[in-house]
Amino acid sequence: MTTQSAFVEVVKEADPVLLQSLNDLLPQLSKNAQAMKMEDLKQIVDSECSDLLVVKAADGGSVLGALTLIHFRIPSGIRAWIEDVVVDANARGQGIGKALIQAAIEKSRDLGAKTLDLTSNPDRESAHRLYEGVGFSVRTTKVYRYTK
Repeated sequence: MTTQSAFVEVVKEADPVLLQSLNDLLPQLSKNAQAMKMEDLKQIVDSECSDLLVVKAADGGSVLGALTLIHFRIPSGIRAWIEDVVVDANARGQGIGKALIQAAIEKSRDLGAKTLDLTSNPDRESAHRLYEGVGFSVRTTKVYRYTK
């Protein structure tokens, strides 16, 4: 999938340039995010249960946005989950997030996922408009977290 000046790709190989680009984006995702090491990135890229989708500038250089698509089988079918959606602040409003989400939707369909879920911080109103604009709906549910 492409936007006017960028394209979405599923990362097939970890490399130092990608690692640096993602580490540059992480503080925009979470103020508590720790920088990844090459081994962390390799685990994501090499996993059978995840796909790292990135949007690179049209020249193939810098990463403008990324998300991780998690997919897994449970007794009721194949499920998919989107995690860590981030678009560089300087590239927002250019369709990068929409291209990422649409690529994740297509990939989850190809995988045979019964559903595709994501969670979003209540303060991220522009992200909510994006998600709803491409067909996601808010579920009435509670999310529980256990922290050690």
